Amino acid sequence: MIDKLEMFIALAQARHFGKAAEAIGVTQPTLSAGIRQLEDQLGVMLVLRGSRFQGLTPEGKRVLEWARQIVGDVRTMKQEIRAARTGLSGKLRLAVIPTALTIASRLTTAFARLHPNVHFTIVSTTSVQVLHLLEDLQIDAGISYLDNEPLGRVATVPLYAERYALILHKDAPMASRTQVGWADLADLPLCLLTPDMQNRRIIAGHLAEAGIEVAPTVESNSMIVLVSHVLNAGMATILPIRSAEIFLERGPLCAVPITAPDASHSVGLIAPYREPHTPLLAALLQEARRFSES
Repeated sequence: MIDKLEMFIALAQARHFGKAAEAIGVTQPTLSAGIRQLEDQLGVMLVLRGSRFQGLTPEGKRVLEWARQIVGDVRTMKQEIRAARTGLSGKLRLAVIPTALTIASRLTTAFARLHPNVHFTIVSTTSVQVLHLLEDLQIDAGISYLDNEPLGRVATVPLYAERYALILHKDAPMASRTQVGWADLADLPLCLLTPDMQNRRIIAGHLAEAGIEVAPTVESNSMIVLVSHVLNAGMATILPIRSAEIFLERGPLCAVPITAPDASHSVGLIAPYREPHTPLLAALLQEARRFSES
């Protein structure tokens, strides 16, 4: 039944029979037959069908919750048995908000020193998508904000407190200041992350509290794009200080801390609320705790 539950999860994710079949490496007739067999075994209709996928039935939505739990438990069991036989090995899949990517690299580097046979896949995405991917078993863990928007039922380990700085060219008029207030940013040509990013919503909130309407000249979901516009177009951006460090080591950029208020938001590792965790994820959570204490 496990393979059929995995087919069902894939279909719920893709919402399309062909794409779901492609995602798990089977033919569409094989996937359709597997879903039918699962329905026969459970004695209920799981999928609303017409000429194409139309959604899940109420029973299908409930079965999906069980399928995620069962498949997750089976994967944990297999990994635990393998770890007992060969030690920690395999792949960890992480989804990370853009502003935490440099911190993610430090965490995974420290982890890899202890467990060289573990490999990582790291994708950059929004905080909302981190939770969706975690729920759908498409990732093993995420790194996102912990204290600004609802997370649901997950396990968390705080990694660091995010504080903000104005990133601008060293020749810019405000570059010589030791700090600036949010209200001082009213007339600057800003480039910011897109509104689907929680970082943008946080920054917009602080600017609004200072009486500033957010109207960036450039929006992007990439910090590289933002920093490129600061370098080449005389703009400024607002980034977490720790995220900006990699862009400040060399070259003509500088960071001016933003105070009044000195805003802070917690960022950390997010994992499924499940016991036991897979051996790989348990080791990652342990390393995250060490990281947060260092």
